[in-house]
Amino acid sequence: MAILEVKGLTRRFGGLVAVNNFDFSVEQGEILAVIGPNGAGKSTAFGLVSGFLKPDAGRVNFEGRDITGLAPHRIVERGLARSFQIVEIFADMTVVDAVTAAALLRLPLRQAVDRANEILVRVGLASKHDENPGNLSLQDRKLLELAKCLATDPKLILLDEVMAGLTLAEAEVPVGIIRELRATGITFVLVEHVMPIVMKTADRIVVLNFGEKVAEGTPAEIVANQAVRDAYFGEELDA
Repeated sequence: MAILEVKGLTRRFGGLVAVNNFDFSVEQGEILAVIGPNGAGKSTAFGLVSGFLKPDAGRVNFEGRDITGLAPHRIVERGLARSFQIVEIFADMTVVDAVTAAALLRLPLRQAVDRANEILVRVGLASKHDENPGNLSLQDRKLLELAKCLATDPKLILLDEVMAGLTLAEAEVPVGIIRELRATGITFVLVEHVMPIVMKTADRIVVLNFGEKVAEGTPAEIVANQAVRDAYFGEELDA
């Protein structure tokens, strides 16, 4: 059964149609990747699903309920969390404070602190407990973004380029965590450009170009799609 269904999602910025009649669905426990060239509309689509942008047309259903146009905090309350392509940090908080703040969505303070500490262990940041997030490496900042999402007790997480800027070896760390979390029932939608990671992590892939869906299928089907290879992959997968 689909946990997330998006139908006809459209968003215009003046004369530019950033997302045009976009349809996709995500099954419970699935890892879906959304890929495409820069400017294809991927992050805009995430903004529309998560409530940070209002659609001009279309509908977003989460667990069978219409969440189209709800405020972001209302969507998070329902169990859909997101990270951001540009890593957001709370410069005046410690790492544990930042995760605790997210956990306060559902828990009183003492329990939120306990939950934050559990999550920091899970994502490998326990040793950075009292660090200022601004002092973290890029990899650890990405893991902190994931930790903040987890602290809201989500059913589905939208991850916007959580592997961007990382080496393939560094990217294996968040990938391993994502796989472990998927085994607990959490569903993931990834926007990514790191194709070797996408190909071995995603169950299905949706390809966007100029705001429109141009292909959808398993990693093997997407690799075999010549139009997608010509428009996006080029020689990347042949190297």
